[in-house]
Amino acid sequence: MSMLWEHLKSANYWWILISLIIAVLSHLSRAYRWNILIEGIGYKANIKSTFPSLLVGYLANLAFPRIGELTRCGLVNKKEKIPIDKLLGTVIVERAFDMLILFGLLFILIFAKFDFFGGFIQNNIIDPMFSKLLKLFSFSWTLWIIIIAFIISCISMYFVFRERIYSITFIRKINITLYGILKGMKSVFKMKRVWEFILHTVIIWGLYWLMTYVAIFSLSATSGLKPIDGVFLLIIGGLGMSAPVQGGIGAYHGLVTLGLTLYSIPREDGMAFAILTHGSMSLMFIVVGCISLLALFISKDKTTSYEQA
Repeated sequence: MSMLWEHLKSANYWWILISLIIAVLSHLSRAYRWNILIEGIGYKANIKSTFPSLLVGYLANLAFPRIGELTRCGLVNKKEKIPIDKLLGTVIVERAFDMLILFGLLFILIFAKFDFFGGFIQNNIIDPMFSKLLKLFSFSWTLWIIIIAFIISCISMYFVFRERIYSITFIRKINITLYGILKGMKSVFKMKRVWEFILHTVIIWGLYWLMTYVAIFSLSATSGLKPIDGVFLLIIGGLGMSAPVQGGIGAYHGLVTLGLTLYSIPREDGMAFAILTHGSMSLMFIVVGCISLLALFISKDKTTSYEQA
C-alpha cells in the first residue's frame, strides 16, 4: 500500500489534466452526435441542454449503474419537451453503435497482434464471458421444457385476452412507452446527417484513444507504452466500464491492472495507473456534473415542444 501511495505521489498530474480536457471534448462531440439522432425522431435539441445533461448522466452512473441514460433523457425532456421514451430509444441506438465500435476494435487488435494480445483477451475476456453464458443456459432438459411451455402459454394468453390486457391502464401506458422507445430507435434510419454522425463517432473514439494514451505518460512505469498499447488499454478499460457496477469501479481497475502485467509492469504500478485514470475521471464527472446540473436549473425550459416530421 505504501508503494502504491508513492507511485500516486510521484505521478505527473499535468498529463492527467490534459487527458481530462480531451475527455470533456469527447463528450461534447457525443452530445452533438446525440442531437443528430434526436433530429431523426423529428425534434431539435439545443447543445446547451444535451451536453450538460450528458455530463449529469455520467455523474448519476457513479451512484447507480446505467441510471445515467435515464437521467440525461429526463433532463432533456424537461428542458426541450421531447418525449422521454423516444429519447431513450436514441440512447439505445447510441450505445449499440458504441458497443459495435468497441468489439470491432477488439477484433482488429486481436488480428493485428494476436501473439501478444490474443492469449490475454482469450483467457480474461472471451472465455469468462462464454463460461458465464454457458452457466446461464446450462439448465436441465426438464427446466427448459417448463420455460418453453411457460413462454408458449404466455403468448397464447396474450392473443386470447389481448383486448382485456390493453384495457388495463398500467399495461396501456407500458405499451405506449415501448412504442415510443421503438420509434426513438428508428431514428438511425431517419438521420438526415448520416456522415456527420459517422464523423462524430470517429472523433469520439479517436479522442477516447488520445485521452487514454496521454494518461500513459503520467507514470514512469507506463510512459514507454506505444500508441497501439493505448488502444488495448482503451478496450479493456471500456469493457470494465461496461460492467453493471457503479462507474465501473473494481471491474475497470482489475482489467487494466491485469492488462498492464502483459508489459511486465508490476501490479502496484498497474493499479496506480488504474486509480489515477478512473479516479481523476470520476472526480471530473463529480465537478462538471454538479456544475452542469446547476446550469440546467438556472437556464430556462422550452415552453412548448415541436416536431419537424
